[in-house]
Amino acid sequence: MSDNAPILWWVRRDLRLSDNPALTAAAASGRPVIPVFLLDEVAETHGACPKWRLGLGAEALAAALAAQGSRLIFRRGPALATLSALVAETGAAAVHWSRAYDPHAVRRDTEVKAGLKALGIAAESHVGHVLFEPWTVATGQGGPYRVYTPFWRAVKDREVPAPLPAPGVLAAPQAWPASDDPADWRLDRAMDRGAVVVRPHLAIGEAAAQTRLASFVADRIADYATARDLVARNGTSLLSENLTYGEISPRQCWHAGLRALHEGRAGAEVFLKELVWREFSYHLAFHTPHIVEDNWRREWDAFPWKTDPDRPDVRAWQRGRTGIEFVDAAMREMYVTGRMHNRARMIVASYLTKHLMTHWKIGLDWFADCLADWDPAANAMGWQWSAGSGPDATPYFRVFNPVSQLQKFDPTRAYVDRWIAEGRRDPSPEALSYYDAIPRSWGLSPRDAYPGPVVTPEAGRQRALEAYGQRGF
Repeated sequence: MSDNAPILWWVRRDLRLSDNPALTAAAASGRPVIPVFLLDEVAETHGACPKWRLGLGAEALAAALAAQGSRLIFRRGPALATLSALVAETGAAAVHWSRAYDPHAVRRDTEVKAGLKALGIAAESHVGHVLFEPWTVATGQGGPYRVYTPFWRAVKDREVPAPLPAPGVLAAPQAWPASDDPADWRLDRAMDRGAVVVRPHLAIGEAAAQTRLASFVADRIADYATARDLVARNGTSLLSENLTYGEISPRQCWHAGLRALHEGRAGAEVFLKELVWREFSYHLAFHTPHIVEDNWRREWDAFPWKTDPDRPDVRAWQRGRTGIEFVDAAMREMYVTGRMHNRARMIVASYLTKHLMTHWKIGLDWFADCLADWDPAANAMGWQWSAGSGPDATPYFRVFNPVSQLQKFDPTRAYVDRWIAEGRRDPSPEALSYYDAIPRSWGLSPRDAYPGPVVTPEAGRQRALEAYGQRGF
């Protein structure tokens, strides 16, 4: 094999040029680098909004690479077969990529690494999506952490390597392989008319992610500890979208937060803890992979959750028509923006799993279809935390009251007024956008009367506690 044989950089959820160890290693070899984005068997399973958003991020990376005189090759098909074909076409000697940790991606990557090595091709995976490799963090007994607080204590003072700069030059191959046109994939098809509504609320690409981080650190990180829970206020970092697709690295966010902490900005430590909460979700997905699809606490397998996704109360929850304003406003925020405030996510999840006694998997799957910042590990841990079946779970007896929670975290009702149109003489543009984003088949109009509660907070809580008591929880 030629000493100048190209290296394929397999682009996945690392849609950035800076602090990308896989790309840095490929570029440092001095060989030509061929960046490749695959719509593979894992990406094909993504829901409507995440798949569309992944494609938008890949197109932004393609533009950034073109500005450096490189390009991104788009291909669609199973990962091993597609990469093997590209190796044959280009004479590539190696494939580099950033490691993934959720079980579906791990299975794919294990197959790819074995298959490429069988062909005599070097297959190199690199850190990049987490701060610490899951196998490097262990309890005193040598096992993985199962509770967040001791996990935080174990890693908070660890050294996190400084972020890497973007490679200055990416050597081009003598001839580029053919590329699909991602527009032909029509990844917006499942979004239908919702794509036009959600698109202005997204911050796509590495440059947008860096701007978002800089703005947060400059203007909002000091008040983050309290402001992040006020749902009508722009008090969060909004970086979950960019971290999901690797348009910014966790190391870049960590070091920005650490600098702010050393400068005395009080909210910075809470921001670092949130980064480690994300980290914890990936370590759990790696060590206990059943968390993404099954009850993490196996004793919850016997709990009598309802599992019919077509029940009228579930449909009301999905459509933001439960009659509980906090829940409905949050669901509508998701349809218009592709995201949902984290405090609102807890209320929405608690209401579905406790007040409506519905299996968390129904909510998890719905979010996986609708959230632009969907993350396989964080989504699973968040839902199981709220349901009570997961690690660091909210205790069974803690059933969030969505009415009192609204009074606490939206005291002026600005959040509700922004997202709910019914009964208002002059609804906000955002509230009206909900009707442009949702399926026409729902047949909803801002002139509809606002519904009464599917179940009141008091009745729902009592029903949940009785079920827990009967099962001995």
